[in-house]
Amino acid sequence: MPSRTQPHPPAAHARPRTGHGIVGHAAPTPSRPRRIPVRRHASRLLVGIVLAAFVLFFVLPVLWLVLAATKTDHQLVHGNPLSFGSWHALKANWDALTGFQDAAILQWLRNSALYAGISLVITLCVAVPAGYALATTEFRGRHTLLVATLIVMLMPNATLVVPLFLEINAVQLIGTMWSVILPYAFYPFGVYLTYIYFTTAVPKDLLAAARIDGCSEFGVFRHIALPLAAPVVALVGFFSFVANWTNYFLPYVMLPESDQMPVQVGIGSLLSNVPSFNPTVGSLAIERPQLALATLLAITPVLIVFLFSQRFLVAGMLAGATKD
Repeated sequence: MPSRTQPHPPAAHARPRTGHGIVGHAAPTPSRPRRIPVRRHASRLLVGIVLAAFVLFFVLPVLWLVLAATKTDHQLVHGNPLSFGSWHALKANWDALTGFQDAAILQWLRNSALYAGISLVITLCVAVPAGYALATTEFRGRHTLLVATLIVMLMPNATLVVPLFLEINAVQLIGTMWSVILPYAFYPFGVYLTYIYFTTAVPKDLLAAARIDGCSEFGVFRHIALPLAAPVVALVGFFSFVANWTNYFLPYVMLPESDQMPVQVGIGSLLSNVPSFNPTVGSLAIERPQLALATLLAITPVLIVFLFSQRFLVAGMLAGATKD
């Protein structure tokens, strides 16, 4: 018998054909590049413009100020504004600045540190308990006191100089360090900021539980509220220190003697001894690079305080933003 031939099975890789071609998975189409939406381009462009404006208006002046202290007056006027001078010129500017009125700049820095430091201690001892009392207790006149605190906080400092001068003069403190320290010490913004924190961020049930357990009101504040308020205490302290350090008008009015001046008023005195701004200056003249160096010395303490306390400042600014 003739042998039957069996058809060979189709190969594994073979595909059945139809009249129109091979039946199977369609070949993958090449992926098209994703197009970034126009809005994303616009947002990136806007961010770039904002950052460029920030660098232009804030970073460049500070950079110029730092570099100005390393130059001579001729280099500062005729050279590249963003070029480094020399270490020799920096040392010469330092010697000339410290030689002005027997190192008056160092005395002014010590005065500023003394005024701002004592005022800071008094501010923390007054503002934090006052804010806690306004937030946790009810008494007659509480709302009026809050409104008065808010109004004084919003008033410009210059508008309060004349009333403060009359008050300080009535108690015969004009010309003493207390004529500057006492007005600095009572800080309405610190009271209001502490009040907001204790109202929103500290659970009242926790304070009530401590009172039920027999803790006195001072004990509740000392052992419960104050440790929880560490971020806002640091925030109030930083704002108070910066406000005290940078205040110009009040010390200018209250302190007539040169050796009592804080550094902000002292820089104003240096400015009047620069020949470019005051042509009548005699032999005791201050050049512009030395004035730039004095400005750097004046802002350095604030910068150091900010660098060491920025973690607490961020925590204090965010405190009370959410409430459990």
